[in-house]
Amino acid sequence: MLYATTDERPGDVRAREALLDRAMGPHRRRKSSEAIRRGRLPADGLSFVARSLSGAVIGTVRLWHVDAGGIPALLLGPLAVAPEAKGTGIGSALMIHAIAAAERLGHKAIFLVGDASYYERFGFEPAPATLAMPGPFDRERFLALTLEPGALDGAAGILRPSGAKCSRMPAMRALAA
Repeated sequence: MLYATTDERPGDVRAREALLDRAMGPHRRRKSSEAIRRGRLPADGLSFVARSLSGAVIGTVRLWHVDAGGIPALLLGPLAVAPEAKGTGIGSALMIHAIAAAERLGHKAIFLVGDASYYERFGFEPAPATLAMPGPFDRERFLALTLEPGALDGAAGILRPSGAKCSRMPAMRALAA
């Protein structure tokens, strides 16, 4: 399948939300990662989509600012690929692109909640035992990638959102666009 990885644009919001609903199901908004993202804007320059040759959004990933026990970091997610495009390498391409962009922008650590057997190929390992997600989460799925050695030394506590807040009105306008 031919596609291009690009920066997400404001006009992509509706297609992105529809893709997430199809790929992740109706309960996607109940996850602890979603609680961190809710009401926040993604980190500047760290929202990407994969587009088909026709321009359709067939993959998405975003990174969000978090505080990891006093240490600034990012939370990756959700990563999603349209069901009809699964197995084509789009998810891996989005991951590689997002990690490289985060590193280029000077970020030092990335967290996510996901399948360790999938994300270990990108360098993710179990998150430090001194850190936790808010609310219920599966410890074995809580992963971290350090982009700088020692970036998470001394980190302890619960991940908290630290990115810019979004007002409800612009978010509603973006969804309507």
